Amino acid sequence: MRPLRITGGQTLLPDGLTPDGDLLLADGHIQPQGQAGASEAHFDATGLLVLPGIVDIHGDAFERQMQPRPGVDFPPDLALRDTESQLLANGITTAFHGVTLSWEPGLRSADAWTRLMQALEAGTWTCDMRVHLRWEAFNLDAIDIALEDIAAGRVHLLAFNDHTPSILHKLEDPVAGAKYSDRAGMKMDAFRALADRIGARADSVPAGLERLGAAARAAGLPIASHDDDSVARRTLFRGMGARICEFPLSEEVGHAARAAGDYVVMGSPNVVRGRSHLGWASAALMAEAGVCNVLSSDYFYPAMARAALILAGRGVLDLAQAWALISANPAAATGLTDRGTLAAGQRADVVVMDPAASRAVATIAGGKIAHLTVEGASRLKY
Repeated sequence: MRPLRITGGQTLLPDGLTPDGDLLLADGHIQPQGQAGASEAHFDATGLLVLPGIVDIHGDAFERQMQPRPGVDFPPDLALRDTESQLLANGITTAFHGVTLSWEPGLRSADAWTRLMQALEAGTWTCDMRVHLRWEAFNLDAIDIALEDIAAGRVHLLAFNDHTPSILHKLEDPVAGAKYSDRAGMKMDAFRALADRIGARADSVPAGLERLGAAARAAGLPIASHDDDSVARRTLFRGMGARICEFPLSEEVGHAARAAGDYVVMGSPNVVRGRSHLGWASAALMAEAGVCNVLSSDYFYPAMARAALILAGRGVLDLAQAWALISANPAAATGLTDRGTLAAGQRADVVVMDPAASRAVATIAGGKIAHLTVEGASRLKY
């Protein structure tokens, strides 16, 4: 790859925002300042922000490419290609796909999981696409699949999920329950009967969680728990190695998690919309209070960059603090010490943003120009 020098932009370096910055990328890494070469390509970032590439710790929007309508499925390789294009167009250079391995047939089944793993392994990707295993606690039939994929290195983050009690409750309402039966491609009566059989396994769930937690710890994986509804539950999962608290269901749980040194993840769409779609706390206020220290795409990739810029514009957090929520902090939470900042020696993951339009003009992933708008192309000289 030809070296690329980015000049003229406001560049977010480890020591702060530098006006009229100068950043050299070569051999897939950020190079020390001052080095130059005659063969460099040049990108004029005047009037733009030069920022670390975004790290998305939890995103499941790719499911809409796999199943854009209930029961309408497309091949995983096609879905992932389109997903990668969306990620890079939104400045996301590292993406943890939140892949749910559930007892539900269809989109979140063991078969769908296996086909997605095969597609990821078979493909060549510019975005660093990783697997965030969202393990449904009652899915004991698939535990050997999960253990095998953890041991094989196909999983990069394990999250404990337990949506079964909620699904059983929602199935009492035919309208609310239809979401789940349609997604599974089953008639409501058959799906309800299946869910009832699965729900009867409650006594065996803790042992399954212990087995998975032990495997993840042995593999050195970061571990998260999802939708913690009490401090006691957060404490339980922390004892199993889960130092990431995803979407805590109360402010009390979020505060307790941060007090214990855990990472607290909330959704960027919450910031952009100004409220949670589930009616929980404002992610913006929680971030400004220092409780939420990681933002994810959750279900909408474009929200990440927009959320950080919104927070910086509110005035409580500066740009460096706001951008860290989607770059340095998620990288640290997942043990990725080679990215998240524009320090010399780090991976050359960079997004050049137009702050007025809140859009990526250029995205560089691992030193490769991976996304370029028409404006970006006009600024690039070889």
